[in-house]
Amino acid sequence: MRKVIINYGLIAGVVVSLIMVLSIGHIDDFNIGLVVGYASMLIAFSFVFIGIKNYRDKYNGGLISFGKAFKIGLGIVLIASTLYVISWLINYYFFIPDYLDKFAARSLKELSASGASQAEIDSQAKEMADFGKMYKNPFFNAMMTYVEILPVGLIVTLISALILKRKTPVALPVSE
Repeated sequence: MRKVIINYGLIAGVVVSLIMVLSIGHIDDFNIGLVVGYASMLIAFSFVFIGIKNYRDKYNGGLISFGKAFKIGLGIVLIASTLYVISWLINYYFFIPDYLDKFAARSLKELSASGASQAEIDSQAKEMADFGKMYKNPFFNAMMTYVEILPVGLIVTLISALILKRKTPVALPVSE
């Protein structure tokens, strides 16, 4: 079980991290960036399904309980998410330390264009500045990044465990 978790966790982690690193500087529209980011998470977390199925079929005689399937998926998700967080921290602190400033400027520009009052814009600017100060702390930054990816992985794990659980062997057709 450990081998499956590590192998598929590393594969999923490399996939989601690589897509994030390759796309972060090339997408100017933050909304498109969000779509690409969450799509990359779903692509990477497809390895949760593959890992659980692989364990069930190759190592467990075609049987797996929901609990064991969920445990395998959770392990894969934790490894993949940790690689994603590490990749983000390296990328953020060494290559794009101004990412949050650009995001805030873009958000405030969009807020202004939507007709928001100056008081609303000032309030949002203060809120973003306060968040930016907290985000400079690597621990806070890492926790916020986990909050971004873990829920997606948990949902994929839950769905995969429900689909793949099997308590009785599949009867094979008898040929005459």
